[in-house]
Amino acid sequence: MNDHIHADDSAGAGDHEHGALGDAEYAEFMELAALEGFDADDVEGAIDEAGHGPLPVLAVVGRPNVGKSTLVNRIIGRREAVVEDKPGVTRDRVTYEAEWAGRRFKLVDTGGWEQDVLGIDASVAAQAEYAIEAADAVVFVVDSTVGATDTDEAVVRLLRKAGKPVVLCANKVDGPSGEADATALWSLGLGEPHPVSSLHGRGTGDMLDAVLEALPEAPLQTFGAAGLGGPRRIALIGRPNVGKSSLLNKVADEDRVVVNELAGTTRDPVDELIELGGVTWKFVDTAGIRKRVHLQQGADYYASLRTAAAVEKAEVAVILIDASESISIQDQRIVTMAVEAGRAIVLAYNKWDTLDEERRYYLEREIESELAQVAWAPRVNVSARTGRHMEKLVPAIETALAGWETRVPTGRLNAFLGELVAGHPHPVRGGKQPRILFGTQAGTKPPRFVLFSSGFIEHGYRRFVERRLREEFGFEGTPIHISVRVREKRGRKK
Repeated sequence: MNDHIHADDSAGAGDHEHGALGDAEYAEFMELAALEGFDADDVEGAIDEAGHGPLPVLAVVGRPNVGKSTLVNRIIGRREAVVEDKPGVTRDRVTYEAEWAGRRFKLVDTGGWEQDVLGIDASVAAQAEYAIEAADAVVFVVDSTVGATDTDEAVVRLLRKAGKPVVLCANKVDGPSGEADATALWSLGLGEPHPVSSLHGRGTGDMLDAVLEALPEAPLQTFGAAGLGGPRRIALIGRPNVGKSSLLNKVADEDRVVVNELAGTTRDPVDELIELGGVTWKFVDTAGIRKRVHLQQGADYYASLRTAAAVEKAEVAVILIDASESISIQDQRIVTMAVEAGRAIVLAYNKWDTLDEERRYYLEREIESELAQVAWAPRVNVSARTGRHMEKLVPAIETALAGWETRVPTGRLNAFLGELVAGHPHPVRGGKQPRILFGTQAGTKPPRFVLFSSGFIEHGYRRFVERRLREEFGFEGTPIHISVRVREKRGRKK
């Protein structure tokens, strides 16, 4: 399952059983955990959580008002999804983490799917279609008291086309008398209907058992990892008309994609295999992301969804920013999307040849204030029109990939943490001073750390730890994920 083993890992890592830790390193780490009073199962769970990489994705779909959000609340065990007894309350795709029988997965609540709808309803339907496309398995919710409608039949056709595993949920079966209604849904041709009352919890356990059978242990990674023969995937993203297609054409040294001054020329992501410096790369030109996805309509809406999917499948996001214009909220939103997706990042400031000294001065100030969150990302100042500094793009991509795949051995990490805590202890809060006791890097792509502490570690101190990790070990061009596990008082053994 684990694809996060770096080439420099210690002997025994080939077993892939302990996140990014080899057998010898894992044994040493567990001995340290026992000395500090941590329960072995708790430590193993923390490593597994931090090192899992992407979780399998389960999408919950169906027409409006069949009880999808109520079912989502039942599965996650809390009232988080908004529920109201009228159709159309949920509009955007909303993602939650869920767990059943010890297995974790992502749960995606969607708006109701309807056919032949316009305006915002069409956008809601598009969100549901994209959720199906991005999911590893689907729960299709049908109102058993109503039976299969024409819209349900249309959803079935959509699901068959997608080819994803489907678990059929016959909702609103509140007692034995309703189970006959559920059996009628065999007619949909999706296999056994699972009678469920998402409101009361009846039958949800059996349905979730079926879900676990349909979900993979972990989603397939489509990365062309080094040494596995596939080309590395580079997504070019940014606002419309920022020069993504022009940049791709200049990198390829020929007109591979359509370029026009009209913003929004590119609709679908365009994959191009390009050889640079003796290495073949897969560059993906994407549609420009205009504004918040749910405020878009029609072709632009679908284009933004496809762009988001292209980023998820990429290893590096090259974010193009128009240097001749002020850095916008939309630029910052695109950067955040790439960071949250866990991609390696390169910032390319395009149209650099058009800048005068005054604009360069103000741009530097804007970068410091507006893009401080990605100060660690390699930066190139380019001109897609003239080809200025294009030769710097690939070295920046290689730097970002190297940071994305960097792994720090546990012994070296703990020596660093010991010095850090001694020199810069956590502030005292409420008469107590929590300490980071030890930690390990549980995964790469991007680097994921789990730290074990004697008390709650504040967000500001976590940011300080991340900054020092970057100063010590590099990690240029990659986000870093840090999780903290606090020791239970009862477990201390000295």
